[in-house]
Amino acid sequence: MNILHVSASPRGQASESNALSHKIIECLRQRHPAAEVVQRLIAGNALAPVDEPYATSQQSLVDVSQEGSMAQSERLVREVELADIVVIATPMHNYSVPAALKLWLDHIARVRRTFDISAQGKIGLLQDRPVFVAVASGGRFSGERAHQPDFLTPYLKTILGMIGLHDVTFFTVEGTASRPESLAQTRLQTDQALHDYFAT
Repeated sequence: MNILHVSASPRGQASESNALSHKIIECLRQRHPAAEVVQRLIAGNALAPVDEPYATSQQSLVDVSQEGSMAQSERLVREVELADIVVIATPMHNYSVPAALKLWLDHIARVRRTFDISAQGKIGLLQDRPVFVAVASGGRFSGERAHQPDFLTPYLKTILGMIGLHDVTFFTVEGTASRPESLAQTRLQTDQALHDYFAT
């Protein structure tokens, strides 16, 4: 069992999303004690931006697989391919994914590599596997107390589905900018959601 842990928070170990993702991994390890975790930190300048060879690869059949950012892109794709389960830790930035996660997705969503194009539209080339997304947000974007839009969840479902990953489950810690007692209650609710999910 191989778990790929992708962490997109610029706050690293201090982030709510990272803490939540570790709880998810602990639940997975209880089911799969021999599971190995591959860490992929993508915040900050961890990833090179896509460049000319990358753009060339999207538009032609010219082999530029070892040029510029393409070698890194291939390593990131292979990490996903080798993972039995993917766990993504991410904050919500401006109602959507942070730039670091968008860049990682750009690297792994490549035509003729992780998706193809047909007359019916785009077809994912990756074998489906569980993807768990741990999301932290300063405000609330779900439930009766929601007061901001959520473009993160539908975007991730769409882009991951495009490359073949449809089994996507979200866990959230919302309202991290709230009063400490309110945040503590939110964490307890998230812990209960994890317990309920993995108890089934």
